[in-house]
Amino acid sequence: MSTTSLTKEKSPIWHPFTQMKTAAPPLMVKGGDGVYLQLEDGRQIIDCISSWWVNIHGHSNEKIARAIYDQALTLEHVIFAGFTHEPAEKLAKRLLTHLPNSLSKIFYSDNGSTAVEVALKMVIQYWHNSGQARTRLIAFDGGYHGDTLGSMSVGRTAPFWEPFKSMMCAVDTVPFPTTWDADTQAEEREQESINCLRQLVEGNPSTYAAIIIEPLIQGAGGMRFCRPEFLQKLQKAAHELDILLIYDEVMTGFGRTGDWFACVKAQTTPDIVCLSKGITGGFLPLAVTVTSDKIFNGFYSDDVSKTFFHGHSYTANPLACAAALASMDILEQTTTSFMDAEKLNREIAAEYLESQKLIEHMRFCGTITAFEVTTSDGNNYFDQIGAVMRQKFLERGFLIRPLGNTLYLMPPYCLTNQQRLDIFANIADVIREIA
Repeated sequence: MSTTSLTKEKSPIWHPFTQMKTAAPPLMVKGGDGVYLQLEDGRQIIDCISSWWVNIHGHSNEKIARAIYDQALTLEHVIFAGFTHEPAEKLAKRLLTHLPNSLSKIFYSDNGSTAVEVALKMVIQYWHNSGQARTRLIAFDGGYHGDTLGSMSVGRTAPFWEPFKSMMCAVDTVPFPTTWDADTQAEEREQESINCLRQLVEGNPSTYAAIIIEPLIQGAGGMRFCRPEFLQKLQKAAHELDILLIYDEVMTGFGRTGDWFACVKAQTTPDIVCLSKGITGGFLPLAVTVTSDKIFNGFYSDDVSKTFFHGHSYTANPLACAAALASMDILEQTTTSFMDAEKLNREIAAEYLESQKLIEHMRFCGTITAFEVTTSDGNNYFDQIGAVMRQKFLERGFLIRPLGNTLYLMPPYCLTNQQRLDIFANIADVIREIA
């Protein structure tokens, strides 16, 4: 059977985040090159969202591919309990040079959900090891942290997980102070969030283990932004309330916000940072949970029961670590590609989108641009305008996957200025078509 004759009914594959009965047949991708995906039907489309936000250098990057090949000829895998290897050691040290100084320990895993799951287990056991039964967590409404049970628990306001709510961890939520360009009430929303946090913790002292946030940008929740100033207020409150602070930088890491990491851009230092997605440039699964000596020392003991009993078969896989090191090389050599992106996006958006009457809440952060297309009441993940826009963009040769009526761009860093112009010009044309 040729691939062109495959349909969703004939394929054995069950696709993620897809209602298999009603979804259109998936598009067959034959190859990728930089910002382009090559489809089997001959079309070439620009990947405006870095696939699933992972291909920060574009597709089929030769430097990363070569690093994986060379590593495969040396060591492809080894158990990481009782053993280590050079790519893992080099990558850990390299990552720490770009993170706040107090973050000093790297725990490897294999995807973003797991990086968060590890962080949640760490904070709860940290307090347990110190003799305190702090088992409740605090999260922000609209957050998304992954699809494992613990990560779902701290993203419980997402609309996908109703069947599992009875199984979730004990979590309370506070408002996320979402903001946008020309917002005049950001400080009031920030203060409301901090007040809610204080009321929760002060009303239940010695109950909460930690608070978790997607710093600067909530991703799947609708590309909702908060200000660096809020993260600074949040860090101060967490310290005063004696709870740990977790940053889920699975999406925001590795240049997305215009600096290496959101914590660096916001000049804050959480107790734990979770990283994945862009870490290998989109080539192989890898994740890390980065923490401080304070957390590590809570497990460092002659008492074996205080061990962090967590691991995965592919923990610190040498091939993935080699890919990540090659990606770090590229990032260090091309920092302007992500540090200058926001200025370029703002200038082009002002030219093409400023006069569009359906656009509201325009916002920019580093390489990310987002706004709402208001064709219905309110903002809704299930708004069908998202599917309409997605199809129109595909017809024009662009992969843009709106979150309901929230349209966002998160392209690879190798995007040229002309390609950037083409993307914004076609967005303007599509919005005029649906107006």
